[in-house]
Amino acid sequence: MGTPPRGHMRIGVVTPRDLPDDELITFAQTVERLGFDHLWMVEDLGYKGGFTQAAAVLATTDHVRVGIGILPVAVRNPVFTAMEAATLARTFPGRLTLGLGHGMPQWMRQIGEGVSSPLTLLAETLVAVRGLLAGDTLTMNGRYVRLDGVRLEVAPEIAPPVIAGVRGPRSLMVSGEHADGTLLSEPVTVPYLTAARELTRQGTARRRSEQGSRHDLYAYNVAYVHDDPGTARDQVREAVAVFGQPDWWPHIEPLPFAADFRALANTVTHANELARALPGDWIDQLAVVGTPDMVRGRLGDLAAAGAAESSFFVSAKVTASQLRRLAQAVLA
Repeated sequence: MGTPPRGHMRIGVVTPRDLPDDELITFAQTVERLGFDHLWMVEDLGYKGGFTQAAAVLATTDHVRVGIGILPVAVRNPVFTAMEAATLARTFPGRLTLGLGHGMPQWMRQIGEGVSSPLTLLAETLVAVRGLLAGDTLTMNGRYVRLDGVRLEVAPEIAPPVIAGVRGPRSLMVSGEHADGTLLSEPVTVPYLTAARELTRQGTARRRSEQGSRHDLYAYNVAYVHDDPGTARDQVREAVAVFGQPDWWPHIEPLPFAADFRALANTVTHANELARALPGDWIDQLAVVGTPDMVRGRLGDLAAAGAAESSFFVSAKVTASQLRRLAQAVLA
């Protein structure tokens, strides 16, 4: 394992979805002051809006890049998504990353926004949003996206990267073909990252007009650093136990203990039981966790496997001192 060269992989932080509203700005300013490259806003059902959070943070920080990861494409017209993104990109040039995705299937069903072909919807939306942000005039007659000579009156001088937050094999290929990058949700292990990189490459190979275009991989991971590895593991057990739900199993599948993990998840009746039962060596792979050297080693492995950026999921209860420890461990 090796330490990732600072210039070769960006390091970010994911804003906790349950962070109290009156703490958002202070949290963002702390992340910026500590030197992290990217601060991500999540838009989970029932919590906070992605664009609203991004606007507030961009307006109260100076240079940290702000990502929205992700906006479910089923709930917004792509033209209005592009309009919102363009407004932020013009006001804060070069500081926005726009993430689009399917949204969690259960949430989309809850709000009556399920579609029969999520892959088609995502592909058409990516084409539309990227084209509009690039200043194109678009006419499309797709299955879901229909546009007739639509353009932005003022496109941003610096178009924000439009990336896709996806999990499964076919979605990863769609991302490779139509997005500027792929956001991989937690947990991102080296085997999963390697498989995702190959699938996005297959998608990128389908492009005709953008030969040689760049496609970055962004990795989310639960993280905690502590001089005692056992203490660090205990701090993330509950977060890692969430991966026992089937939606996360595509991330687990490439791992040598995948079958044992699924079997354990199926035998417990509550997430707390799974959290207590998880072996330490599994947690070491399913989170960026442990001593500073262990954390640097995990990030080095991800960098070597092709991650352009790694971002940390932290709890809303995490203290500023833990953010400082993460910064000291990895921001050389």
